[in-house]
Amino acid sequence: MLPQEIFSKIKKIEFKTNRIVNDLFAGQYSSVFKGRGIEFDEVREYFPGDDVRSIDWNVTARYGKPFIKKYVEERELTIMLLLDMSGSQYFGSRQKIKAEVVAEISSILALSGLKNNDKIGAIVFTDQVELYIPAKKSLSHVLRIIREILYYKPKSKKTNIKNVLEYFYHVQKKRCIAFLFSDFLDKGYEQALNIVSKKHDLILVRTMDTKEKEINIKAYFEIEDVESGQVYEINFNKKGFVEEFREKVKIQMDYLNTLTKKFDIDLIDIDTDKSYIEPLLKFFRKREKQFR
Repeated sequence: MLPQEIFSKIKKIEFKTNRIVNDLFAGQYSSVFKGRGIEFDEVREYFPGDDVRSIDWNVTARYGKPFIKKYVEERELTIMLLLDMSGSQYFGSRQKIKAEVVAEISSILALSGLKNNDKIGAIVFTDQVELYIPAKKSLSHVLRIIREILYYKPKSKKTNIKNVLEYFYHVQKKRCIAFLFSDFLDKGYEQALNIVSKKHDLILVRTMDTKEKEINIKAYFEIEDVESGQVYEINFNKKGFVEEFREKVKIQMDYLNTLTKKFDIDLIDIDTDKSYIEPLLKFFRKREKQFR
């Protein structure tokens, strides 16, 4: 049994994101994420107007009258959510921390999948894979994933994207749609990213807080890196410090931008202090154009 406070928060996210799914993403999800094709369903007797190319000649010869093969769309998909739960995911300078925003976006994707009879699974990672939730299709299963994002207690505060990509590649045998949520404050995962993107439909969701990209203050701080635990002296009054900080952030972001272009991987940028609706809609619109 969940404490009432936790249960209420999960249900609140479900209610909010359910409305978003119904109002904005009702038809876009199914039009963007197609099934794997068509599969054979049954053989039935030929009727005038049926496509003669569908005639099953073996059955026709056996019964002495024409029969055709009937096919149905193989709709069911598997959606995997790869969730960075390292220390930096619990940062937020405004109303919500990154993990809360990730929970809401994950809920939208999971509920959209559920409405289309798709299976949803998740992998929680830091610098190691900490939790694997096999894909299933039920509301209680989706709510469990949301709960883990909000209240999971990670064993480590560090990040290793290469590790989770390699684990995911080996554990997920069949092609699926994978959303990788992180701030991508890491390096050395280029090869793993390329390999996984060739096997699966991989979509990266970069969650950043505005304060991680911009500095508009003059002050002196001692701050602790939430991932490494190291304490730094930060003097924003020091000449050139702000410019140096911005350049480091730009290099980090450009690194991922370059990889996504090189490997042709979709990237959704989410600012945690802004609405995530427009970036998601932009992604769906882009995908819809690719299928036209």
